[in-house]
Amino acid sequence: MILTLVIFFLILGVIVFVHELGHFYTARKLGIGVEEFGFGFPPRIFGIKKNGIMYSVNLIPIGGFVKIKGESGESNDPDSFINQPIWKRAIVLFAGVFMNFVLACVALGIGFVIGIPTSLDGVSADAKIRDKKIQIIEIYPGSSAEKAGVKLGDYIISLDGNNFDNSKNAIDYIQNNQDNDIEVLLISEGNNKTVNIKPESIDGVTDSKVFGVSLVDVGLVSYPIHKALFYGFKAGINLTIVIVQAFYNFIAELFHGGGTENVSGPIGVAVFTKHAIAMGFEYLLNFTALLSINLAIINIFPFPALDGGRLLFLLIEKIRRKPNNQKIEAIVHNIGFGLLMLLMVLVTYKDVLKYIFHK
Repeated sequence: MILTLVIFFLILGVIVFVHELGHFYTARKLGIGVEEFGFGFPPRIFGIKKNGIMYSVNLIPIGGFVKIKGESGESNDPDSFINQPIWKRAIVLFAGVFMNFVLACVALGIGFVIGIPTSLDGVSADAKIRDKKIQIIEIYPGSSAEKAGVKLGDYIISLDGNNFDNSKNAIDYIQNNQDNDIEVLLISEGNNKTVNIKPESIDGVTDSKVFGVSLVDVGLVSYPIHKALFYGFKAGINLTIVIVQAFYNFIAELFHGGGTENVSGPIGVAVFTKHAIAMGFEYLLNFTALLSINLAIINIFPFPALDGGRLLFLLIEKIRRKPNNQKIEAIVHNIGFGLLMLLMVLVTYKDVLKYIFHK
C-alpha cells in the first residue's frame, strides 16, 4: 500500500511538475516576468532567490507551480503577463498542455525500447514482440461474460486449459463449444482469476452463442533505440485521438443521463496505479502516458480556471479588440475553480463508495 502511494504521488508529481515547467520555460523565453517556481505546494520549506525569481521547495511533494508576474492582472510592469501580446500569452498557457503530451511521448518511447503493451494489429515488421496475450476490449451489457464478472482489460490465458496463440483461434474454440460451460483462466487487475462462462446468443447482435466480448491480440512490442522515440511520438498521437473520442462519447452520454460510472478521481487513479505496478514497469510507463494525456486534454478544455478557459478569454479579447475586464474574468475563473473542486469532492466520494466500502 505504501509503495503504491509513493509511486502514485511520484507519477502525479512528475506530470504536474512538467506541466508547470512548460509555463515557466516559455514565460522566461518570451521575456515575461516570473516571480516564483516551486517544487511541491506550499507551505514553503525553503527557497533561493536568483535573478529575481524565487526557487522554492515546498512541504506537499506533488508536482509544482509557477507564479507569473501579472497573471491575475494586478501588475502594470512591462514584463507583466497581462501586458503581453495575445500570442505570447497563448503560447505560455498552451505550453503546459504541450509538455504533458511530450512527457507521454517520451514515456512511450522509453517503453518501446524495453517493450510496451500494444495491440498487434498493424505492428511494423521491424518490431520485436514477446509475451503475447488476448485482451478483452469490449463487453456487451447483459452478456454471459459480464454476468460471470469479466472486466474490461482482462486477459484470456486459457479456455478449458487450452492455450491459444491468437484471438481468432480462441473465438473458433468458443464457437465449437457453444453448448458447454467453458472454464476461462484470466489475468484480471494483475491477478489470476478463473470463471465459468456458457456462450449465449445476444438479441440484435448475433444469432450464434458467444461470450459477448470483443478480443484483440496484444503483446510487449519493442523497437531499436533509434526508432523507439518515433514510434513513441506516433503512439502518443494515436492515444490522444482515442482519448479525445472517449471524452466526446462521455460528454454525449452525460446529455442522455449516463456516462458517470467510468469517471474516477484520485482514489480510482491510485487503484489503477496499484494494478499497473503489479503488471510491471512497462505497464506503469503506459499508464503514465495515458494519465499525462488525460490531464492535458482536461486542462485544454475551455472551462474557467483551466488553461483552456484562459485561452477562451484570450480569444474573446481578440474578437473584442480590447482587454477584458480583469475583475469579471477573475470572478468567472474563481467560480470555475469552485465548481471543479465540488466535482472533485463528488468524484472522490463516489470512489470511496466504489473502492473502499463496496467490497
